[in-house]
Amino acid sequence: MLHIGCHLSSSAGYLAMGKTALTIEADTFAFFTRNPRGGNVKPMNTEDAAALTELLRERNFAPLVAHAPYTYNLCSDKEANRDFARRAFREDLERLEYLPGNYCNFHPGCHMKQGSENGIRMIAEALDEILWEDMKTTVLLETMAGKGTEIGRSFEEIRAILDRTALGEKMGVCLDTCHVYDAGYDIVGEPDAVIEEFDRIIGLDRLKAIHINDSKNPFASHKDRHEKIGLGSIGTEGFERIINHPALRGLPFILETPNELDGYAAEIKLLREMQQAD
Repeated sequence: MLHIGCHLSSSAGYLAMGKTALTIEADTFAFFTRNPRGGNVKPMNTEDAAALTELLRERNFAPLVAHAPYTYNLCSDKEANRDFARRAFREDLERLEYLPGNYCNFHPGCHMKQGSENGIRMIAEALDEILWEDMKTTVLLETMAGKGTEIGRSFEEIRAILDRTALGEKMGVCLDTCHVYDAGYDIVGEPDAVIEEFDRIIGLDRLKAIHINDSKNPFASHKDRHEKIGLGSIGTEGFERIINHPALRGLPFILETPNELDGYAAEIKLLREMQQAD
């Protein structure tokens, strides 16, 4: 079964997101843990979180994929920025304990010309401060397109962070189709080879979620601009191969395409129609 959803607004609360997901035939979804471009966060409503948890159980949702704000940079060249990211990220994870058993995805960060090795070290050291042993949320590193000084442009960089983090068992990976395609992994022409390389370097047991996005740019462009499904350089046939790949079936797929709710509903319908019988 294809588990698929999209980014939803949390402005009306947790339960409201679950109900909205049902209206577009989604059985998973993503939401930002706080303002994606800032540091603001609403007071935690534990009753609302409990109501969503019950709905997820009743309707057999796949795990949700919460998303940390873009402002977090655990390997910034500014100490104040790194300190903010550590404190806010820890608070986000503490709040997600009220939605147990789900995922929290984040962009590893940009090393700001300090070098990738230094960036990887700082990210791992920060995660050692942020994670704790009995947490109920799995933290996901997102694969990146490689623009600027981004960390996570290669499977090797993702693996290096996992290896250097003491509680690496609390972590996994979210593979973004636009990002890996833009980074130079031919998920369209050679999906088997890409997935085999991921398994060899990181391990498929670490792959927990997929961000399913087309790309406005050509292969290996290192640009990171998402496009609607079928309208970019990955194309409809590419996504049919991706969603039906046996190594990816059963994972939550999250749309981050440039759409409003009706557009997401149409893409969910399109992708479900592409699904081949088990």
